[in-house]
Amino acid sequence: EVQLVESGGGLVQTGGSLRLSCTASGFTFVDWAVGWVRQAPGKERELVSCISTSDGSKHYVDSVKGRFTISSDNAKNTVFLQMNSLNPEDTGVYYCLAPLLSCSLGAQAMSALPADYWGKGTLVTVSS
Repeated sequence: EVQLVESGGGLVQTGGSLRLSCTASGFTFVDWAVGWVRQAPGKERELVSCISTSDGSKHYVDSVKGRFTISSDNAKNTVFLQMNSLNPEDTGVYYCLAPLLSCSLGAQAMSALPADYWGKGTLVTVSS
């Protein structure tokens, strides 16, 4: 059974930092891609970052480039999202999404993924 457990969310002021973790069980990250999806209040889910653990390639949506860094510890089957210079627009629930064939995942395909591809999410709130 695949399980994804996120942690690290919380309340932070504008300009602050948080580090999210996603630990998987039931499969190994190696040879798969892992994504972080954000659902802001009243908005659609958005894939903000993704890492291909097989080749280390990393992807970011434009709004987080230069501020967020995704990384993985394959030995611990854990993916991290370091979030710096946070602003209120970063507020939302952050979900871990895995295992993915690649980081080239469109919104429609992402929405169609069944529940066992998703963690339960961790809430990030950035106050102004």
